[in-house]
Amino acid sequence: MIHLILGNTGAGKTTYALSLKEKEQGVIFSIDHWNKTLFLADKTSEDGVDWFLERIHRSDTMIQSLVVQLASVGTPAILDLGFAKKERRERFYAFAKAHNIPFQIHFLDIPLEIRTQRVKQRNQEKGATFQFEVSETDMEFMETWFEKPTPNEVADALIINT
Repeated sequence: MIHLILGNTGAGKTTYALSLKEKEQGVIFSIDHWNKTLFLADKTSEDGVDWFLERIHRSDTMIQSLVVQLASVGTPAILDLGFAKKERRERFYAFAKAHNIPFQIHFLDIPLEIRTQRVKQRNQEKGATFQFEVSETDMEFMETWFEKPTPNEVADALIINT
């Protein structure tokens, strides 16, 4: 089983993934952790969105290969990858179908005011789910970047509003 966790910045995806891990006895793949560990130390001030997207695409390839291995031994994969763009989500849907791995979409549809407060609190507290600081500019960018799932995409999804 693949659990795809969708939501904009500050929706609580990583916190949700951690609780789902306990319930499902699965393995979490968190793109923020991968980015921080593998790439952020190499990022320069000139590197923009395309720089990140290329590295995220490479991470997706590695994650998919690991998901296949997990599925072969019956271990759920919990993908805390944000899935901001419909095209990326569709790649993962197609991947799951091609490998005959069932998947469940979890859409954290949290209002902007709550997400903004969560990000400010996470930036300040630097607790368990903190990977890097998210600025107001980053939040504003993600509001325009994130493509909300279509009604068809979330027809069978678990939708979380709090």
